[in-house]
Amino acid sequence: MADWKLEYTPLTFEEAVQFFREKVALTPAKFNELAQEWKLKAFTIAGIGKLDVLRDILEKLDQALAEGTTLQEFRQKANELLEKRGWDGLTPYRADNIFRTNIQTAYNVGRYRQMSDPDVLPRRPYWLYDAVNDRRTRPTHAALDGKAWRANDHFWDTWYPPNGYRCRCSVRSLSERDVKRLGLTIQEGIPAMVAPPGRPVQPLMPDPGWSFNPGKVSWQPDLAKYPPALQQAYARRQERGF
Repeated sequence: MADWKLEYTPLTFEEAVQFFREKVALTPAKFNELAQEWKLKAFTIAGIGKLDVLRDILEKLDQALAEGTTLQEFRQKANELLEKRGWDGLTPYRADNIFRTNIQTAYNVGRYRQMSDPDVLPRRPYWLYDAVNDRRTRPTHAALDGKAWRANDHFWDTWYPPNGYRCRCSVRSLSERDVKRLGLTIQEGIPAMVAPPGRPVQPLMPDPGWSFNPGKVSWQPDLAKYPPALQQAYARRQERGF
C-alpha cells in the first residue's frame, strides 16, 4: 500500500481580500466628514493623523488578511512601523479592536458575496445568524443566535454582521432541507424586542454607526459619484500601487 502524505495549505479568502483592497486611508478628520455608508470604504484610526502611517497600518492589515497573519504578528509589525515614525505603539486592546473589526468585516462581506452568488442563493435561500456565545457576546447578539431569515428579508439590511466594534458574529446559509432538519421557524422582519439568555427582554438595536449591511455596499468605477475625500484618497492609493 502506498504511503500518502497530506499537506494542508491555507486558502486565501479572495472575496474578503478584494473587499479590503477597495479601502482607502483617510485622516480621522476627513473620515468623520463622510456619510455612514461611505465610511465602509475608508480606513482610519482615531488619534493618528498622518496618512503615511495610516497607509502602512492598512497595508499590514491587508497582509494579515491575505496571508493569515495572527493578531500578535499584526501588532508587532504595526508597532515596529509606528515606533520608527516616532509614534506610540498600539496597546493590546487597541490592536485587537483594529484587527478584529477590520478582518471580521472583510470576512463577513466576503461571505455575503459568496452566499449572494446567483448559483448559490436559489439553493440556499435562508440565512442563519450565528453568535459566538461566550461571556464577551453582546446580549442582543446572543438573542439572535440560531435564528434564520430569508436572504432577502430586510432584517439583513440592518443586522448583517458585524453589528459593532469587535463583533464576532457571522451568518450561515441554509437550504430548505437544512431548515427542516434543524426544526427552524423562519423569522420575518426586525423584532422590536428580544430576550437574551438569562436576561430581561430588551430593545433590539445595533451599536451606533453599525445599522447597515456592509455586504450590500459595493465599489463602483465611476469615482465622480463619491465624495471628494474618497476620490482623492483613492487616486493617491492607485499611484502607490496599494
